[in-house]
Amino acid sequence: SPPGLLLLTSFLLHVEEGHASPTRLVCDNRLIQKYIGEAKDMEKRAGHCQALPALSCPTVLPLVDFSLQQWKSKSNEIKRQEILCDLALLVGAVAGAQGQVTQECGARQLSQLYQHANSFILLLQTFSWEAGPWEPGCSPRSMEQTHITGIFLTYRQLVQGKLRFFFHDLAKDLCK
Repeated sequence: SPPGLLLLTSFLLHVEEGHASPTRLVCDNRLIQKYIGEAKDMEKRAGHCQALPALSCPTVLPLVDFSLQQWKSKSNEIKRQEILCDLALLVGAVAGAQGQVTQECGARQLSQLYQHANSFILLLQTFSWEAGPWEPGCSPRSMEQTHITGIFLTYRQLVQGKLRFFFHDLAKDLCK
């Protein structure tokens, strides 16, 4: 399908040549640090956009905080599904916010965030320990947000938290 092809192309363009392998991404700790840095930069740039309006229709964001002890007790597949649920909700929130933001600076940052979050969804779909396609039939803990900067904060926290720890856990198995 053309939208799927577009997403895959943007993912492949986003991931540096030679690093497109999911295993490389997990095994090279510098890459997750790069994505954390990009998330921080997007958050900072969004905060510098002048006069970003509050969203007239609140957007629903995943609550991405977690207990490290509980996290460690979960299987990699459960962790992957949880992150995919968070990302799916986040992508929906970004899409909803994009429809409400006409200011160029904010719209550009939201578009970039949308692409980054979607590329993580595509990447995580390549790691599967159970047969069958991933279905976004999940309901993560969530909150309503009217501030656009909250969307960027949630994304940064997700990348710095669950995604970083997930990649760390995968590296233990894949990078021997």
